[in-house]
Amino acid sequence: MTDITTLLDRDDTDAVRARLADRREGDARERKDLLRALRSAAEDDAAAVGRVADAVVPYLTDPDRAVRLSTAKVFVAVAERSPERVVRVRDALAERLADEDEFYYVRARAAEALGYAAVADPAAVASPELLADLRIGLAFDEREVREKLAKALEHVALADPDRLRHRVADLAEHLDDDAETVRYHLLAALVVVGCVDPGRLTDARGALVARLDDESPYVRGRAAGALGLLARADDAEETEDGAQGIEDDAGGGADAVAGVADDLRAAARVEEADGDATRFVADRVRFALASAAGVDAGLVPESDADPGQEPEGVFGDDAPEDDTCGDDAAVGTVEGVRATSEAAVTAIRRPNETRCPHCGTDVPDTAPICPVCGSPR
Repeated sequence: MTDITTLLDRDDTDAVRARLADRREGDARERKDLLRALRSAAEDDAAAVGRVADAVVPYLTDPDRAVRLSTAKVFVAVAERSPERVVRVRDALAERLADEDEFYYVRARAAEALGYAAVADPAAVASPELLADLRIGLAFDEREVREKLAKALEHVALADPDRLRHRVADLAEHLDDDAETVRYHLLAALVVVGCVDPGRLTDARGALVARLDDESPYVRGRAAGALGLLARADDAEETEDGAQGIEDDAGGGADAVAGVADDLRAAARVEEADGDATRFVADRVRFALASAAGVDAGLVPESDADPGQEPEGVFGDDAPEDDTCGDDAAVGTVEGVRATSEAAVTAIRRPNETRCPHCGTDVPDTAPICPVCGSPR
């Protein structure tokens, strides 16, 4: 029998659909093997697998949870590389996410796939109902789900910041999550909102200042960048309830950084010998202080300086000089977040964990088997 990868290579979508329909009633192990083959194929040619996405949907409600997880993984693989192909199956994925009785790893992967799909068509994917599920889940779900919910929210922001501009206070409530990646993704989403509407970050000022003392240099860096954007706001905008931000003295413009300059400088200190982390946080502290000083810091470039040296103008008493450039991926821009986020998350990932090659779950080095799919390490 011709394997499904060969059928995809031949672009024989009718045969692929027939194979998927035929295997739905087969042995669970055969279904998992079929879906793993699809996922592997999607990593090479996501568009080809995406063309039969609707035929994969029934596997999302398979009685075997490992099959459902493998199915969600297929959609993640497609959505990451060809997000427009997953837009048409968004409702099926949203149902998995909204099902509180669903295995939480399945819900996590459904959220991840939806986040990628939102990049292609935020109007179709990022509905008010989906955004509500993403936000509410941050308060109640398992860590693995919260990480994917936060990641999806960052993708929604990158696709259409306006979708989250009225949700700044809601997201800020979760900036103290115990998962570093959750804090990072939510801060990245807030930074994107702040890039297009700095005054909106007034609602998050207190939570942003608190993150300047975060144990993660990448979280501290995003918090500093957000405060820098808030410092650029002409005036503090009133929040929806009429308050002027979380703190009584919170405001936009230079007031956003007033009283926290020392905290910003302290945030730039990275004890570990990590050049990338040092540059990441220092560049954003420099951006925040420059913004507070009235410098046009919206296009401060990523630093190429020796990470062992303190970036000029950040830690001293003098205000930074105008250091603008035409770099579209500079600090303080949406493209800057887009260009640096993947590397930051990779650096954040715990060094003592590796991914299961079968289901993608993070598995500690000491674990002999994957706790989700049972595959040996």
